[in-house]
Amino acid sequence: MADDDNRTLNGLLGQLAEKESRNRLRAAYYDMKRLTRLTGSVIPPQYWSLGIVLGWSARAVDILARRCNLDGFVWPGGTLDDLGWREVWEGNNLGSEVSQGVVSSLIHSTAFVVNHVGGKGEPSALIHFRDALDATGEWNARTRRLDSLLSVTGREDDHVTSLALYLDGRTIVAEKDSSGWTVEVQEHDYGVPAEPLPYKPRLGRAFGSSRISREVMGLQDQAVRALIRLEAHSDIYAIPDLWLLGADQSIFKNADGSLKASWQVVMGRIKGVPDDPDRDGDQLARADVKQFPAASPAPHLEALNAYAKMFARAASLPDTAVAITDLANPTSAEAYDASQHELIAEAEGATDDWSPYLRRAAVRALAMANGVKIRDVPAEWATIAPRWRDPRFLSRAAQADAGMKQLSAIPWLADTEVGLELLGLDPQQIERALADRRRAQAQQRTAMLAAAAQAARQDPVVAALDGSGGDAG
Repeated sequence: MADDDNRTLNGLLGQLAEKESRNRLRAAYYDMKRLTRLTGSVIPPQYWSLGIVLGWSARAVDILARRCNLDGFVWPGGTLDDLGWREVWEGNNLGSEVSQGVVSSLIHSTAFVVNHVGGKGEPSALIHFRDALDATGEWNARTRRLDSLLSVTGREDDHVTSLALYLDGRTIVAEKDSSGWTVEVQEHDYGVPAEPLPYKPRLGRAFGSSRISREVMGLQDQAVRALIRLEAHSDIYAIPDLWLLGADQSIFKNADGSLKASWQVVMGRIKGVPDDPDRDGDQLARADVKQFPAASPAPHLEALNAYAKMFARAASLPDTAVAITDLANPTSAEAYDASQHELIAEAEGATDDWSPYLRRAAVRALAMANGVKIRDVPAEWATIAPRWRDPRFLSRAAQADAGMKQLSAIPWLADTEVGLELLGLDPQQIERALADRRRAQAQQRTAMLAAAAQAARQDPVVAALDGSGGDAG
């Protein structure tokens, strides 16, 4: 490799290693593999070994991700299928792949989408998604594009064994085996064929921020500690505390003189306590039982509920997503929207941030599929854009009602795909409806032509002309 390329590669490898620990930590929270550390000495250590976890961080990611659904791409200036878009969409399983990229973006603050020219037996254009554990890049704030991207494609014993370095007009693929590294340089006409998918980007932090923030992780740890204390309370403090004054110790022993197990003493509901005849007159000869009531677990539950509500605020979630008490179901559609408005705003903002980069990736894929250099892409393609599903969960009846009101104001929309979308039909239903309409129209035109031909044959003037024409022939 050239010295400049080697410096770029080493810099990106260092950048990937620098962020690895924090990225793995957030992945552990999402996968519920993060155990809370032991703090304090009040709770017996064995309770910290139970492996109690909470899935709140995963819920914070998944609930938002489920409201960011890509329905497809639209092109107001033409028909995407004429450019081979259906092959690109279905060949890359793009609906599912984008959803996976969205989840990774929310976990690690960004994911990356990479374009490749398809090989033999593959779609003509390939689109792959990489997470921040295995990919990183250099962002150019002036051009608002990536200057380079490193994608680690293979590891063995935590060592990189294969990678791809995407540069402007070149892709360097390297693999390591027992004999050393093998490097292949591929030239192309598609610039740096990669885009980021940042969540909440801002000035100075182009790759955004993770949804699993330090506040989210801290609140989840506090809630797990509350659960551990609740678990210990159930074993230790939920049983009434009994004091026996002047009792003979034989009630705590088995017939062979060995001490009974703790659970046998606790679970024995009826006990016979013998008197102690050897006691002096100033001491108790008969056992006196003093009982202290069991401690209530309510303080632990209240603390857990408080942490849940604080977590919901930090993650822009409704209380119903994580809280365990003090819940009230929305009484109307307006109340439901009000309870979800922060989450809906998060979903709309996230899809707005991802859209420009997905559009670039889609245009680049179409250029590869049609053999067009990226600098020769037609200006008409600039109107290609992703279409996201409404993040509000509307009932079909409510959506159809709202669509009818809009179509009443603009009647001609009813004959377009947009009008069918307003009525709440999904893309597959729209495609089937339009296909059925085309077939019905074709059958109607065929019937009209047949009727016209039949009428012409029954017209005496036409019949006479046909007859004279036949005689003349």
